[in-house]
Amino acid sequence: MRRPLMGTPSRRRALQGLAALFFLAYALFALLLWSPPPLASSTAQPGGAAGTRRLHLDAGDAAARGAPARPSKSAHRETLEAAPSGIVSGLDLGRLNSSRAGGSLRKVAAEAAAAGARVFANLEEKTLSSPLDDEEKEEEGSRCPHSIVLTEDEFRARGRAVELPCGLTLGSYITVAATPRAAHPERDPKIILLKEGDEPIMVSQFMMELQGLKSVDGEDPPRILHFNPRLRGDWSGKPAIEQNTCYRMQWGTPIRCEGWMSRADEETVDGMVKCEKWIQDEKFKESATTWWLNRLIGRTKKTALDWPYPFVEDRMFVLTLTAGLEGYHVNVDGRHVTSFPYRIGFGLEDATGLSLNGDLDVQSVFAGTLPTTHPSFAPQKHLEMSPIWQAPPLPDDPVEIFIGILSAGNHFAERMAVRRTWMSAAHKSSNVVARFFVALHGRNEVNLELKKEAEFFGDIVIVPFMDSYDLVVLKTVAICEYGVHAVSARYIMKCDDDNFVRLQSVMAEVKRIPSSKSLYIGNMNYRHTPMRDGKWAVTYEEWPEEVYPIYANGPGYVISSDIANSILSEFTNHKLRLFKMEDVSMGMWVERFNKSKPVVYVHSVKFCQFGCIDDYYTAHYQSPRQMLCLWDKLQAGKPRCCNMR
Repeated sequence: MRRPLMGTPSRRRALQGLAALFFLAYALFALLLWSPPPLASSTAQPGGAAGTRRLHLDAGDAAARGAPARPSKSAHRETLEAAPSGIVSGLDLGRLNSSRAGGSLRKVAAEAAAAGARVFANLEEKTLSSPLDDEEKEEEGSRCPHSIVLTEDEFRARGRAVELPCGLTLGSYITVAATPRAAHPERDPKIILLKEGDEPIMVSQFMMELQGLKSVDGEDPPRILHFNPRLRGDWSGKPAIEQNTCYRMQWGTPIRCEGWMSRADEETVDGMVKCEKWIQDEKFKESATTWWLNRLIGRTKKTALDWPYPFVEDRMFVLTLTAGLEGYHVNVDGRHVTSFPYRIGFGLEDATGLSLNGDLDVQSVFAGTLPTTHPSFAPQKHLEMSPIWQAPPLPDDPVEIFIGILSAGNHFAERMAVRRTWMSAAHKSSNVVARFFVALHGRNEVNLELKKEAEFFGDIVIVPFMDSYDLVVLKTVAICEYGVHAVSARYIMKCDDDNFVRLQSVMAEVKRIPSSKSLYIGNMNYRHTPMRDGKWAVTYEEWPEEVYPIYANGPGYVISSDIANSILSEFTNHKLRLFKMEDVSMGMWVERFNKSKPVVYVHSVKFCQFGCIDDYYTAHYQSPRQMLCLWDKLQAGKPRCCNMR
């Protein structure tokens, strides 16, 4: 009989313990394998890179990959899906509330973000398709009156302006009774440049303007119609009427009426000429002797009598502005004077105010046949809500470049022009993603339309703060956040919705710089100084330095993703300095990054700031009509400008 081995029970217990440890380790390994990684920390790292995650691989691996590894893709996608409708920016605007961060703009930004959060919460509770109840209909009717009457005192009390809450519609008219003032001496250099010792010129002129909604607070509203009679003081030395539009603070081509009827071959507006004749043509003037001679010989032809210039100093007139099918018509004292064709980019519903300024005393204003409901979507918008312009889903793989397009809530026409042109090329590429970034508008109707548009097209990211000219910089930070976290782009481009982008040319310019380098590409400004007075003045509190850093003009520039990641890191850690000029802000942030890691600055005038140049990379201040024209020319292989509005 064999003797039992000594220590068998203890050996069995040891084996059982090892097995338990093995299963515990396996369970922990499985848990780590299936759990999504946490969002990367924003702790600043040495060398200027921010976050524990590096966007670019080492030099050896970087050449083998087309774009950096996607950072925390699953976590960020979950955040987006949790947000209402998946259309809200992932930028945490709550971090603006910290008092640790410097900058006089931060308090204003925090207030705008808090107000925007409330507005967006209310927006989520409403549906566009729900019918109005009786109380809401009554409220809508009070907001959209059929007619408006203002006396002289009421007009002056309202700041010499008439609010048209729901715009105009076909057949709407506005009648003004007013008296031009007598001419006065004028030395304004905007009107005439006088040399020392010159006498001032005598001027009498006034402006009647149909104005649209401001895109953002702090920016001039668009002039949908600028009607400017110049009784005295025009550069021609004769009375004249000038008509124009101002699109994104850029004036279009004026229509000048100087007393001669429009040419016979010139297009009409609803069958009416753009300019009527109001002075007698010198070629057809007859002397008194010739006139009596013609009478004696029995000539029956009569000399044509022309109406005088319709406005006279110190004499009251009655002017009626009517919205026709093809344009606006102006009648004075019952006689047609001018017509102005509608220009693309402005609809009748956009004309939400009328102002009268200059050498003019207004007696009364009457507006009639106004729309009694706010047009939530114009018929043209319904036609353009086509699935062919919808954005494809975000790619699962990293992309080469992300393009963030700054827009405003009421810029539907501008966004449609971008969708139908260069953005359609971006949708066809797996290496390019483009999105609009829009803040909330002051009018709830605009926000409702924006929400529906965002849900339909899938290409709008709403940054939930109340839009303001001084806070555009927040949209730029949101673009950086989306480009780094949502699509993991190697490069991030910022542009405006009136900017036409030649994608292939921009990418060719970017690829000239080694992928391992940090870059900043655009139309650079060197040693620009702040304006300390005037409308766009910058105070010493806002910018104490005497010069700005090197910065690229705002309409279009490109940065590498490591710069964008550094911006996000400083924003998260309450260290990011905010300045109301977003392009200067970017230059400031890049300059700070450049102190720890060299940045390649690339200057090119082909990122055109003032408009368009042939063989452009980007063309700024382009109307929807010009966008379509540029696209047609580009498709034909001719990157040439389109000089029309």
